[in-house]
Amino acid sequence: MARTDDDDWDLASGVGVTATIVAAGRAMATRDSRGLINDPFAEPLVRAVGLDFFTKMMDGELDMAAIGNVSPAVAQAMVDGNAVRTKYFDEYLRTATDGGIRQVAILASGLDARAYRLPWPSGTVVYEIDQPQVLKFKTTTLADLGAAPCATQHCVPIDLRTDWPTPLQAAGFDPAAPTAWLAEGLLIYLKPQAQDRLFDNITALSAPGSMVATEFVCSIVDFDAERAQTISSPFRDHGIDIDLASLIYTGQRNHVLDYLAALGWRLEGVPLTELFERNGLEAPATDDDTIFISGALTGDS
Repeated sequence: MARTDDDDWDLASGVGVTATIVAAGRAMATRDSRGLINDPFAEPLVRAVGLDFFTKMMDGELDMAAIGNVSPAVAQAMVDGNAVRTKYFDEYLRTATDGGIRQVAILASGLDARAYRLPWPSGTVVYEIDQPQVLKFKTTTLADLGAAPCATQHCVPIDLRTDWPTPLQAAGFDPAAPTAWLAEGLLIYLKPQAQDRLFDNITALSAPGSMVATEFVCSIVDFDAERAQTISSPFRDHGIDIDLASLIYTGQRNHVLDYLAALGWRLEGVPLTELFERNGLEAPATDDDTIFISGALTGDS
């Protein structure tokens, strides 16, 4: 289904399926004996979504080579990629709170269960922003599992393409307090102008000392729609409503490092391959040019 400016989704359709894909990857990475991450809620959340494909994938009942022409090495690299990505953002949030930040905003939180699994310092408040259906499903499912947030959690059910700062502040968000912002797995699903507007809003809501983390796919400018169709085919063959080529907004857009630096943020960019190496993993032979970005607001724009 083609994107529109007002499309919505749940966790079994459209953009929402990508949150389920990533959560399934976190579940598989959690099972890995190397123990890079521990997300005990990923697996039960994915099972609750109810898509047989992902349940079988987590249980090792699908031959990835058969359904997507994926070698065992490539399949393992995909799991490892989820692990190092999750660990990077987990460590970013720990660094932020270790430094005294007690206000966290997770944008497009999907099936992210960090509010429930990270060791938040006393007094931490976590705001989660996403589509109403997504937030309701996650919080209800986790409550049914007997899980409780490890911080004060406020869910803000709003589309990030609309005026989300207003309901965020109505939920208690304090723009005068330093904030740790997380925008994981989000930017490629926003139009270029919406990406800029997102960071403009984040900056306007950020007190000095605030931090931000995200990732940027440099090659999004020249995104290969044919390759995206190939990646999507195994999912569609198993009844999953996803077409990456129609979900992702391609074309020229501002590089996040440059755009945020101009707004007064001091940032570090780490290529995906370096994250593999930092964690003692062999970097896969890949053309994935994703850069993981984090840093703090200095106010010097």
